[in-house]
Amino acid sequence: MELTVAVFDVDNTLTVRDCVVPFVLRVAGVPKTVSTIVRNFPTVVSMLFKRDRDGLKLLFVKELFAGKSVDSVDEEGVQFAAHVAANWMRADTAARLRWHQAEGHVVILVSASLSPYLEPLGDLLEVDAVLCATLEQEDGSYTGQLVGANCRGTEKVNRITEWCRDAGVNVESVRYAYGDSSGDEPMLAMAAHAEWVGKRDLEMAPQ
Repeated sequence: MELTVAVFDVDNTLTVRDCVVPFVLRVAGVPKTVSTIVRNFPTVVSMLFKRDRDGLKLLFVKELFAGKSVDSVDEEGVQFAAHVAANWMRADTAARLRWHQAEGHVVILVSASLSPYLEPLGDLLEVDAVLCATLEQEDGSYTGQLVGANCRGTEKVNRITEWCRDAGVNVESVRYAYGDSSGDEPMLAMAAHAEWVGKRDLEMAPQ
């Protein structure tokens, strides 16, 4: 039987909202997050103006995660993932994910969301793989750096292609893709059946 792979963005595709900012606030706290913004205000404004999401993420990861215990952050991640699964899932997209699983398809989350909570969320959703923004760690602490590039845009295609190669799967098996933003466009272009997730609910199964 021919293998079929379905890839899903997460924030505002599988979920009803962004998850990165709430998680950062949960881990770092509001005062430290605000002070980071104030201290780096010209840089933050410039990056926002340029829509440099990769640069913003690197800045906040460096400022807010460097030196933090892997165990403590990951514990927060598990709790946050449970909250997302219980409260922030988009019902129609989640139902489509379950449809793919019932059909025996390989399901992969591909997201710029952060690994400490996205990997536990993947476990809760029982998906086959999670490709995301992975926080670098050393000697039990996070370094404030990402492992590789931020997982958005063409990097999503790179991660999917690498996963297929490592798993011995033909990249043409990626037949379904779901996303909601320009950062998902390269991933959506990979699939024969690409779904832009918007205000209108998805059908239970592809048409």
